[in-house]
Amino acid sequence: MSILTVENVNHGFGARKILENATFKLLNGEHVGLVGANGEGKSTFLNIITGQLQPDEGKIEWCNRVTIGYLDQSSTLTPGKTIREVLREAFKAMFDLEQEMLELYNAMTECEPEKMDKMLEDVGDISHILESSGFYTLDVKIEEVANGLGLGEIGLDRDVRDLSGGQRAKVLLTKLLLQNPMILILDEPTNFLDENHITWLKIFLNRYENAFILVSHDIPFLNDVVNVIYHVENANLTRYTGDYDDFEAMYVLKKRQKEQAYEKQQKEIGHLEDFIARNKARVATSNMAKSRQKKLDKMDIIQLDREKPKPVFQFKEARTPGRFLIEARGLVIGYDEPLTRPLDLNMERGQKIAIRGVNGLGKSTLLKTLLGLLPPLAGTIDLDPFLQPGYFEQESQGGSQTALDEITNEFPSLNIAEARAALAKCGLTNEHITSQIKVLSGGEAAKVRLCKLLNRELNLLVLDEPTNHLDVAAKEELKRALMDFKGSILLVSHEPEFYQDWVTHVWNVEDWTSKII
Repeated sequence: MSILTVENVNHGFGARKILENATFKLLNGEHVGLVGANGEGKSTFLNIITGQLQPDEGKIEWCNRVTIGYLDQSSTLTPGKTIREVLREAFKAMFDLEQEMLELYNAMTECEPEKMDKMLEDVGDISHILESSGFYTLDVKIEEVANGLGLGEIGLDRDVRDLSGGQRAKVLLTKLLLQNPMILILDEPTNFLDENHITWLKIFLNRYENAFILVSHDIPFLNDVVNVIYHVENANLTRYTGDYDDFEAMYVLKKRQKEQAYEKQQKEIGHLEDFIARNKARVATSNMAKSRQKKLDKMDIIQLDREKPKPVFQFKEARTPGRFLIEARGLVIGYDEPLTRPLDLNMERGQKIAIRGVNGLGKSTLLKTLLGLLPPLAGTIDLDPFLQPGYFEQESQGGSQTALDEITNEFPSLNIAEARAALAKCGLTNEHITSQIKVLSGGEAAKVRLCKLLNRELNLLVLDEPTNHLDVAAKEELKRALMDFKGSILLVSHEPEFYQDWVTHVWNVEDWTSKII
């Protein structure tokens, strides 16, 4: 059965086409991966099918009484509520039924005898619905899913206003999974999950009997959970059966076939044009020339897809520092309460260190504390006097400035042409360069922030989840650039396949934490 049918959808922003004659079909139980480079229109497509954005043309048709759960990159929470209260909202319909049942009980004390039977019947129906739906064990189910995604470690009675962006994303994802809709729509759900919780989500999605649409640049994760790929490129949407590796093999084959057909056709066009030019003026051969011209006019010309600008990352290296870049003694990190026992840490020149561990144990806090952006709760930190660090923060609020403004303000010595060239090297087009940061996709905004690091002289890169939102090509290029960087690196990442073959050391915050895990 088809849950969703999309036919001939067109959409654009100004002169730019985002989707052209897009066709999409989602069948019951299909697990779909929606893939494509940054800025190709994946989030736009999701906003169109969920009704948050109206297409310029086309038809979107859902099956009757469909329930949709959508986790996008801008979902929000209401301050003042605890995590538990937010998660219980997933079962609002059941709580409304319970309230209706309680009101019926109250009404029974004063009702007329002839109405009593009807009320008792209604109460019995509601009670049966609640019991068969597991209403009386909801808190057990809430804690099971919440613990699977790491919310138990944060504390379910914590106010959501006190949570980080990554923790808020976890709460929204947990609520969505508890709702168990007919279709799940997930936009980059693994960005704020650590390895353990990604594994839990992977198992959950594999067991999920309903359909889902997943946007992700995490290829191993996609391969494990999807059975259909839709690829967005140059405003076109193409369906492939299988996982990401199957798609990639078919994509490369189709591209090569198209290139071969293009080359063959170009040769034929050249021969036809040459024959026409040599024979159209001669009486004896003019008819043959006209015949060739008709053939040329009727020919369906093959157009090769325009190549996307590929990022080129090259970090600039500052002067060589001393042997020890960072020396911490008796260090305790945290905010209101300690997150670690007292630590003695050394980072030496040339080391490339990955920091791992479940969320909520202070990986980002550690980076900020070592850089002096947060005060330690105890202990001392000594930095080499010649240390030149560059910090890529996991979360960054998009502003009304354009990408070009961001770079020229940060580097006033660069002229407009040089600033444009720097952004173009990061894989950004003219349209991205002149757009406000707040309207860029997550991957495009990340490339702007990387551009700032690439144009400073540094001997220490401090990177907090730099691969979040980056497409496959950008991640591969970033990995190459980090491997080539002669300086030192402190990296937080939930993707071991990104760093495990080039880091020199791994720090596991689970070995240091003062919390129970």
